[in-house]
Amino acid sequence: MSNTIEKARLRKQLLDARDDLSLDFIKIASNRIRDNLRKIEFYRKATSIGVYFSIGSEVQTHDLLQEFFNQGKEFALPRVDKNDLVFKKISGLGDLELGNFGVMEPKEKCETVKNLDVVLVPAIALTRDGYRLGYGFGFYDRYLHGKKSKKIGMTYAKQVLRSFPHDDHDVKMDCVVTEDAVIYVK
Repeated sequence: MSNTIEKARLRKQLLDARDDLSLDFIKIASNRIRDNLRKIEFYRKATSIGVYFSIGSEVQTHDLLQEFFNQGKEFALPRVDKNDLVFKKISGLGDLELGNFGVMEPKEKCETVKNLDVVLVPAIALTRDGYRLGYGFGFYDRYLHGKKSKKIGMTYAKQVLRSFPHDDHDVKMDCVVTEDAVIYVK
């Protein structure tokens, strides 16, 4: 079976399982993941952070966004521009609009951020050695390829797998964060 077919099968299976999680579990686990993020030195020291606007059963980031606003931390959210991901700085939720795939993203007029110290990356699944199973469009892999940003994959502990197929273009995470652990990739 090809990697593409196997990844698509796995993606559907894992998304269905994640979508079956209770809202209470998602909230509690997301808060614990946020606590575990604070244990990562390069995250704490970052002056600019890329973060996604969570939807559905993803690890929730709304409280994290509020925390960044309260701390005056510079952060940016992704916007799909043609076939690429760009990160744009926002100064408030009024800078967001409904974009591709039903995801809130910064308006076109928002300032593009070229370099980010850390990028928080959504994942359907991750391996302990930093491979990420995303949604299959390759936006994050294309964006992160060759960037010096530290990459933190966030998912629930039950979505950390021993292994799954990966390709040469798949960008490894520097760190995997779940509600149970911070896993530094070697």
